[in-house]
Amino acid sequence: MPSADWLALWVSVKLALISTVVLLALCTPLAWWLARHRRRGQALLEALLALPLVLPPTVLGFYLLLALGPRGPGGALAGLGNAHSLAFTFSGLVIGSVLYSLPFVLQPLKNAFAAIDRDTLDMAASLGASPRDRFINVVLPLARPGYFSAAVLGFAHTLGEFGVVLMIGGSLSGETRVASVALYEHVEAGDYASAGRLAMVLVVLSVALLWAVFRWQRRPGSPL
Repeated sequence: MPSADWLALWVSVKLALISTVVLLALCTPLAWWLARHRRRGQALLEALLALPLVLPPTVLGFYLLLALGPRGPGGALAGLGNAHSLAFTFSGLVIGSVLYSLPFVLQPLKNAFAAIDRDTLDMAASLGASPRDRFINVVLPLARPGYFSAAVLGFAHTLGEFGVVLMIGGSLSGETRVASVALYEHVEAGDYASAGRLAMVLVVLSVALLWAVFRWQRRPGSPL
């Protein structure tokens, strides 16, 4: 592959890694709250959080472009750092990727937390474990398969983004030009050979990631 395509692939991998780490940090407390509480209006909140599953990526990308542009709240925030906006920057891509891939990380974590027996936590509490100790020493080890699935699915989904990243990132080499955008540009230019090579790399990566998830789920003792 051309060096420009390897660079685009690296930007995609870096974006997926950063977005996945951010999502795991954000979704852990949110998934725990959703799994352990039932509040009025919670169904609406969960519907909003799951919206990227059904919303066309270009729609989300359009609203993000407005929000992160010079006249949006993201532009005002970027102005504090002497930047014109967060649109068409790598930071803007991270924000868009986090929002777009959120359901793919949130749902596996929520399911993993919901599957933990309350009696196990009550027993730990009766032995004097604080809420923090119970979460770190009981919940996190039991939810490990959910974390693995969430991390892999979040990474894979971010790696394959197109509509959102194109709308808010454009195609700045080394900054916002990700693999999916590079593939589109090859096809648009009629360079099917380069498009085919890049597509094959993405297919191999995607299959490997999904294989890892299913392989983990088939392990003895896995709750999935």
